[in-house]
Amino acid sequence: MTRATITMRQQAAKPAEASGEVVLVRELPLIQRIWADSFVRKSCIVLLLAVAWQAYGYFLDNPLLFPTLSDTVQSFMDSIASGVLLDRAWTSLQVLLIGYCVGIVIAAVITILAISTQIGTDFLEVMTAMFNPLPAIALLPLALIWFGLGTTSIVFVLLHSVVWVVALNTQSGFMAVSQTLRMVGRNYELTGLRYVGRILIPAAFPSILTGLKIGWAFAWRTLIAAELVFGVASGKGGLGWFIFENRNLLDIPAVFAGLLTVIIIGLLVENFVFKFIEKRTVRRWGMQS
Repeated sequence: MTRATITMRQQAAKPAEASGEVVLVRELPLIQRIWADSFVRKSCIVLLLAVAWQAYGYFLDNPLLFPTLSDTVQSFMDSIASGVLLDRAWTSLQVLLIGYCVGIVIAAVITILAISTQIGTDFLEVMTAMFNPLPAIALLPLALIWFGLGTTSIVFVLLHSVVWVVALNTQSGFMAVSQTLRMVGRNYELTGLRYVGRILIPAAFPSILTGLKIGWAFAWRTLIAAELVFGVASGKGGLGWFIFENRNLLDIPAVFAGLLTVIIIGLLVENFVFKFIEKRTVRRWGMQS
């Protein structure tokens, strides 16, 4: 490297102040900086909904139709203190995790076959076209006949809610992987599961994560609906049975407390579990802002 080249680079590296330029940086007002936080914006939305709930229940003045938020929270705290609500919520979450995890494994196997063979692709397309539009709750009568009352029947219904939506989104993500990334995998002589794990899954993970979110939502609401039926039949269950039981007792604040628990668990999973996965994967990899 010549002396002239070194001198030119040193002059280019000098700060703007040395050349007489002034760089102005305007700091945003405190309000705008606070409002830029998504947690603050979402909290404001929840607060507005809570105020609307309280106001509507107060002016309606009919606890049998629509209790106020304060009555619901009081019933919620009483149920928490007695341990009933926590026990029912834990029962529901245990069954949900079994069905959700098994469904993800089955969806992964089906998707791997679909991207590996043509017959696997045809199988996935036919099965999703047949069963994805079918409501999971419609399988409850068959589940009762085949498996009887119990956890197995509910898990069977949950599998239907999870498998097809996760498999379909995963396949769509794999199909959208660019040819450039595919050629990188071929240049490194990656084949089989190594090719899927190192090339396809990271590139398709935004679609996979979307499928996992939708599968979670479908499974959660299907579980509550299934527990309403199985709880009535067997006299036990989770949050669905808690809601139905209190509806029969005309304890409407407790019914709303059960619904509030379903909503809170959904918010926690969406804003903590999936957000954590999202930050550690697609955002960290620069695939999402």
